[in-house]
Amino acid sequence: MNYGFIKVAAAIPNVKVADCIYNVKEMEQMIVRAEGQGVEILVFPELSVTGYSCQDLFRQQLLVEAAEQSVMMLLDFTRQLDVITIVGVPLRVGNLLLNCAVVLQNGAILSIVPKTFLPNYGEFYEKRWFASAHDLVGTVEVYYAGNRIEVSADPVVFRTSTGATFGVELCEDVWAPEPPSTKLALAGADIIFNLSASDELIGKNTYLRQLLAQQSARTISGYVYAGCGFGESTQDVVYGGNAYIYENGKCIAESERFSFDSQLVISQIDYEKLRLERSYNTTFVNAHKTIGEKNGVAAVRLVDCQTVDTKDFVLTRRVNPTPFIPLTEDMAASCDEIFSIQVAGLAKRLVHTGCKTVVVGISGGLDSTLALLVCVKTFDKLKWPRTGIVGVTMPGFGTTDRTYSNAMSLMKSLGITIKEISIKDACIQHFKDIGHDVNVHDTTYENSQARERTQILMDLSNKLGALVIGTGDLSELALGWATYNGDHMSMYGVNASVPKTLIRYIVNYVAESGVDPASRLTLLDIIDTPISPELIPADENGEIVQKTEDLVGPYVLHDFFLYYVLRYGFRPSKILMLAKHAFANDEEHKFSEETIKKWLKIFLRRFFSQQFKRSCLPDGPKVGSVSLSPRGDCRMPSDACSTLWLEEIED
Repeated sequence: MNYGFIKVAAAIPNVKVADCIYNVKEMEQMIVRAEGQGVEILVFPELSVTGYSCQDLFRQQLLVEAAEQSVMMLLDFTRQLDVITIVGVPLRVGNLLLNCAVVLQNGAILSIVPKTFLPNYGEFYEKRWFASAHDLVGTVEVYYAGNRIEVSADPVVFRTSTGATFGVELCEDVWAPEPPSTKLALAGADIIFNLSASDELIGKNTYLRQLLAQQSARTISGYVYAGCGFGESTQDVVYGGNAYIYENGKCIAESERFSFDSQLVISQIDYEKLRLERSYNTTFVNAHKTIGEKNGVAAVRLVDCQTVDTKDFVLTRRVNPTPFIPLTEDMAASCDEIFSIQVAGLAKRLVHTGCKTVVVGISGGLDSTLALLVCVKTFDKLKWPRTGIVGVTMPGFGTTDRTYSNAMSLMKSLGITIKEISIKDACIQHFKDIGHDVNVHDTTYENSQARERTQILMDLSNKLGALVIGTGDLSELALGWATYNGDHMSMYGVNASVPKTLIRYIVNYVAESGVDPASRLTLLDIIDTPISPELIPADENGEIVQKTEDLVGPYVLHDFFLYYVLRYGFRPSKILMLAKHAFANDEEHKFSEETIKKWLKIFLRRFFSQQFKRSCLPDGPKVGSVSLSPRGDCRMPSDACSTLWLEEIED
């Protein structure tokens, strides 16, 4: 089982211009290396057999024939090798000389793909030697390197024995307004391979990377790019040896630019994830209808690759253990953007309702702290006095001195209106009314406190003509870790799509960049405080007893599960495999397979059983690609069964 992954590689060999034998020997060494590392598809640069910069030597029949003989050498060399190899050659078809990609495997040519768009501007003058695929009239059968092959301008989609599909385009093709890869992707190609020979100019590489990222994202595909490197002629231009592997717009592997050594850039592409993305994206599905028939004949040819011996699957690419937190992007910029979305959402709601007062329950924990910071920033941007923010701290049976002190200190330093209303007496009276023993610390004991707090906030908002701002986050909503009609309810939930693992980063960002020194110190201590609802009395030392992650599991795991369940719809077995890999080498969080499996079961049970709470959530802004809004991203029945998912984990 490969879990929908395929290992691909872009090869950048050293070449000698017009020395086909030398070039093929270099390529053979790289093919062996790729095969040894489990690569399934390998692409070389444009005209890699001859070298791209042969110029008028392409008019020499001797060079064209030498290229064909060299391809025969490659076919013989790869006869016992499963790796699918894509190489570049000049190919004569009738009166036309074409710049082609030859796709070969197990000693046979699977197909030949001619280049469509030929650059003939600036330093490029390919039309001097080559014709375009568009110059072909219909389908032409050629006998090349001992193989009888059909060559045409129609796109070709290849299908591997493991189920992945791919297409091929050449260099300038991707720079065109309508690249062949667009049609290939719409025809079902999961991955596009590009044989290229783009020279180096100041700023061009940045533009190239943007182009490849955009095309990969636009076509929701994997994109593997191999560009010419050291050894090409430097008579007028230089080739930097660029190799990139993209997956839906994200670069997952790249070469060292201007290296003097041959390079093999390898990664694994999750084509199952790409297919799920495509099926979910209605724009892509509708665009697929543009792939029709031409003169009654299918416009895309499907070529099946050779059946290969399946190898034991080993995931080698990095998996981010905290997928809601970017690995390489500017974290401060990401936090600023999320914070700004929250602020903009709240501002619109306040302006629309005409409310210039908000009520927020402040516990001294992370969630209510972020909600308060959003309110403060919103009021500042609207140029309203912060006194319109009414912060209510409601100490109960489990409130500790640390959280109480932090709540009071933060409200004071931020300059908002402070109210303190103890819930103890009200809850004790309520317990008497319903006949509950105050010494029994069960669900009734806990939820009564949460509902009492919400009642205070709601009634206070009615008295003040204000909005109650919700503090619950995405992770809590996924697990149902909220009291129904208690902290589950508000008039606008600013944290509704912010996961727990991300909240710390946003609060820290605000602490370091957007508050006064006193508030900063309080925020840093709140970040270090254990996550707890504080509904059970503290221990004899006044420390928090009820730690959320001891009860429902580590949020870092639950956020991981949530991301892959909701964002991609992965099955539990794949999520378990990804989690094992992601946390195996994570220094901060290390979990055994049994631990991951245990909490994955709990996540799925709670995710299904707690949907009824999410079905009636208040409004709140979506800030990322995952949301649980019943009006948007998660329209799920409240009485759906989790049996299939739990059984797969057991199996």
